[in-house]
Amino acid sequence: MIPGIADILNSFRPVGLDKLDNVRLMDRVDTKYILPVFKIPEFLERLDGDGRVLEINGERIFDYHTVYLDTSDYSFFNQHVTGRTGRSKVRYRTYVNSGITFLEVKMRKDGNRTIKWRIENCLTSENKCDNEGLEFLSRHIPEEKLSISPVISNEFRRVTFVNPEFNERMTLDFNLSYRSNGPARFDMPRLAILELKTFSGLSGSRAAAILKEMGVHPIGFSKYCVGVAVLCNPPKKNIVKTKLLLINKIENEYTSRRSY
Repeated sequence: MIPGIADILNSFRPVGLDKLDNVRLMDRVDTKYILPVFKIPEFLERLDGDGRVLEINGERIFDYHTVYLDTSDYSFFNQHVTGRTGRSKVRYRTYVNSGITFLEVKMRKDGNRTIKWRIENCLTSENKCDNEGLEFLSRHIPEEKLSISPVISNEFRRVTFVNPEFNERMTLDFNLSYRSNGPARFDMPRLAILELKTFSGLSGSRAAAILKEMGVHPIGFSKYCVGVAVLCNPPKKNIVKTKLLLINKIENEYTSRRSY
C-alpha cells in the first residue's frame, strides 16, 4: 500500500461503475508513465480532487489478477517489442473484488490508438480456452495464432479515476507482482504505473500537465513484455533491457530516498 493514499483518495468525489461505463473508451489513445510510488501522493494532492474516483461498495482500491497468453515462440511478445503496427495482446483479467473474469484482446493500431474487445469468460480447469473463448479469439487474431496458452500471470492493485468533461480515464497501478508457470516470481513494489486513456490525446489534460511539471514523461511500457523478459527466455528479450534498467533506476531512487 502507498502510505497516505487512502486519505488522499477521500478528497475525490466518488463515481459508480454505471457512470464509469459512459467513459469506457474501448477505442482510445493510451499514454503511460512509470514513477516511484513515493511520488504518487504528491501527484494526487496536486490534482486537488479534479475528476472522480471509482468507488464500489465503499472501496476505492481494487485487486486485479491477469493471465497472459502467447504462442510457443512468443509471437505476441515479439510483435510488441519490435513495435509492429497491428500488434495484439491476449489475456484473462479477473476483477478480484467482484470475481468477474474477462477474456480480452487489445490491438495497437496506427496513430497510437488502442482497441479492446472482451467477453466474460474463464480458462478451463485444464488451463485452456473453451470453445466460446476460441470463437471470440478467432474474430480478432489470425488463425495461426490461435494455438496459445498461458505464459505468465500478474497481480496488482488499481485506482481508477474519470474526468467525464474531458472524456478521460486514468488508472494507477501499484504493488505489481509476476509469476511464471513455474516457481519463478518477480515483484515491483516500489514502482507505480499511471495510464491516461483518452479519445483524442492529451491536449487539455490536467493530469498530463502536472506529471510534466513533476518531470515525469510518457514512456512505452508493457506489463506483459517486462514480465516475459524477466521470467521467460523469449527471443528479442534484450530489446526490453532499457525498460529493465529504468525499473532498476526507480528502485535505486526509492532506496536512496529511504536512506536519508
